[in-house]
Amino acid sequence: MASLSVVVPVYNGARFIADNVARILTYLEARGEGELVVVDDGSSDATADIVRAAFGAGRTSVSRRLISTPVNQGKGHAVRQGLLAARGELRLFVDADLTYPCENFRRIETALLAGADLAIASRVHTDSRYLMAPEFFRHVYTRHHLGRVFNALVQLAAVPGLSDTQAGLKGFRKSAAMSLLPKVTMNRFAFDVELLYLARRARLSIEEVPVTFIYCKEPSSLQLARDGGRMLRDLWTIRRRAGRGDYDHATYRSQPDTDEAAANTSE
Repeated sequence: MASLSVVVPVYNGARFIADNVARILTYLEARGEGELVVVDDGSSDATADIVRAAFGAGRTSVSRRLISTPVNQGKGHAVRQGLLAARGELRLFVDADLTYPCENFRRIETALLAGADLAIASRVHTDSRYLMAPEFFRHVYTRHHLGRVFNALVQLAAVPGLSDTQAGLKGFRKSAAMSLLPKVTMNRFAFDVELLYLARRARLSIEEVPVTFIYCKEPSSLQLARDGGRMLRDLWTIRRRAGRGDYDHATYRSQPDTDEAAANTSE
């Protein structure tokens, strides 16, 4: 059995992180081995202490590590730290709120073991399923079409042929993670797009897998407009960097670059 590392980036997750750490540890225990790496992205609440307490539940067959950054630098930065520090031959990251429940991990593993270099969740795969409370029904139509418009722009600008670049569940073979992540420079909204763009440039195989997705939160209209504007700007940045040849010799920089400085606020 290939070793598996699960990376969880979290920011101010004190309300939910203990239960979700327990769920992931239970999954890895049932699997028979594994590693959980939680990256606390400069939380201002008790997230780190709660994670440490959740780690001390007496389980022994699963390795557990907490990485803490002193200030919030963005999900992309946290994911990059966790995946590079991980030890597994297979490595995946998942959103800390587990809107992609642990049963989805097996699908990522299966795709990687079958030969994919990257396996990414697709919420619009024909076999994917949404779970949601009735109060969110009225939002689905609008959010779906906004998402399709953004994905069309992403495909046109950077990664043609991928139906869902932004899903918060992605898996990697160790070799793919170690070759790609040092070249990723974006810390926030376009981290996933830049990562997949680089994977395509490297001619790595990417498989989209169906998932069960829990629709449990709805951004405000202001947040959607603000984040959409940032994403469009970041897409332009990726195209500009590619045109200049920056990715031919890019190496990760630990501090935000000038293209992202304006967006360096907590996610």
